[in-house]
Amino acid sequence: MSHLSVCVYCGSRPGASPAFSVEAEALGAGIAARGWRLVYGAGDVGLMGSVARAAQAEGGDTFGVIPRHLVDWEVGKTDLTRYVVTETMHERKKVMFMNCDAVVVMPGGAGSLDELFEVLTWRQLGLHEKQVILMNVEGYWDPLVDLLQHVVAKGFADKSLLDYYSVVAGAAEALAELG
Repeated sequence: MSHLSVCVYCGSRPGASPAFSVEAEALGAGIAARGWRLVYGAGDVGLMGSVARAAQAEGGDTFGVIPRHLVDWEVGKTDLTRYVVTETMHERKKVMFMNCDAVVVMPGGAGSLDELFEVLTWRQLGLHEKQVILMNVEGYWDPLVDLLQHVVAKGFADKSLLDYYSVVAGAAEALAELG
């Protein structure tokens, strides 16, 4: 069992379906049960809080990174194995990505999309070869997958873009894909 560091991008809200939180908990618990480290946005709300609390409940190693201006809003989870406060969102994203081996993107909002598109762009530019997994709980990412196919079909990205991520239905599949 390797000590993999898995960065999870996900919502600071729980979303409209209870399945989102259920899958967040399964992912956090599964990361910890495998002896892997959870890297995430250090919040204790929404799916972020669910994935972190589940990892902690299994005795997992947790690495959270939060910008100073979100400590109150996202309720910075200070009881993590490692809790880092950055000055900016850009620094947060850099620290999270630099401290992971793979990325799992759960349902989320504009912030999760920003994080996903940044790592896809970096991959497209040859700046990394890290695994990126879209956790498509209840088909959440279906419109995004369609959009990325549209971008390729219309000639704004090479077809290789579609190889830079994989799509799975939930936590069990994401964990299996990670190895």
